[in-house]
Amino acid sequence: MRMPWWASLLPVGAAVLLGVAALLPVGMLLVVLCVLALVGAVIAAVHHAEVVAHRLGEPFGTLVLTASITIIEVALIVTMMLGGGADKATLPRDTIFSTIMIICNGVVGLCLLIGGLRHHEQSFHIVGANAALATLIALSTLSLVLPAFTTSSTGLTYTAAQLTFAALASLVLWGAFVFIQTVRHRDYFLPVDNVANEDIHAPPPPVQLAWASFGMLFVALVSVVGLSKVISPSIESALAAAGAPKTVLGIVIAMLVLLPETWAAARAAHANRLQTSLNLALGSALSSIGLTIPAVALTSAVIGMPLVLGLEAKEMVLLVLTFLIASITLVSGRTHILQGAVHMVIFAAFLFLALVP
Repeated sequence: MRMPWWASLLPVGAAVLLGVAALLPVGMLLVVLCVLALVGAVIAAVHHAEVVAHRLGEPFGTLVLTASITIIEVALIVTMMLGGGADKATLPRDTIFSTIMIICNGVVGLCLLIGGLRHHEQSFHIVGANAALATLIALSTLSLVLPAFTTSSTGLTYTAAQLTFAALASLVLWGAFVFIQTVRHRDYFLPVDNVANEDIHAPPPPVQLAWASFGMLFVALVSVVGLSKVISPSIESALAAAGAPKTVLGIVIAMLVLLPETWAAARAAHANRLQTSLNLALGSALSSIGLTIPAVALTSAVIGMPLVLGLEAKEMVLLVLTFLIASITLVSGRTHILQGAVHMVIFAAFLFLALVP
């Protein structure tokens, strides 16, 4: 078993182009090349993530992809905070909220639509999905909702003590979920069919190939996030010229960074592995909050920049609606096309109201 030539060429090519973009002025031609390289890096990242996942088995494989890309996403947000100063005080909030909406409505809805169209009905473990959703609701409330209601600080912010508590709580909840997912109740997150045999489709790849894919996965993910940062000024300028609200930048960043996970989740749903899709989607949302809040809280304390974490009324309504519908979707352990359509309509409403607030 060998690695396909394109699987190594695309990440390396994207990394080389990222280095070129760091040294040369970014013109329109370079932006177009970066977009093409970003797409290629996403394709390669999904391939290598599937190789690693097949070697490790579920849910470790999905955890590798979600944790890796979240760590790099956090680095991108912190870098932009350090470079942007007070103008980026709302960027972590906007990116985290966008990530939740994209994942819980866009990614989940797309997977349910694909699975429903191809397989009519799909099944998953209720206990595992509900555990992830409950943790996500708690993390979102502590990080994005409570800052709008606390009285110790003005506006939609936390005091230093409150922010420290939220950061520690995020780490504890995320760590507890990972322990449950990978150690104590791993069976809750395995495929529903043939739980005892998680490698039913093919023998696992050799150790050497798995390590090579892990290295290429890291290169591809770094390239995805780095190229996203390269093209983000052009996107920001285009949004400003179009008169779009500043919050749209957080949506665009979240969409670009989540491309590998979205593609991987959609492919899993198409192959009738909805449990893997949910592991990727919900695990990514949990990692996004559980790792981002502590990192930006530390950055805020170091550079003395206040963080605006609390959501406005409109975003809060969308968040509550999303969690309400997600709770109904995950209650039976089976899904069909209508549930996917409902989530996609909510996702469309989120995008529309972001552009037309």
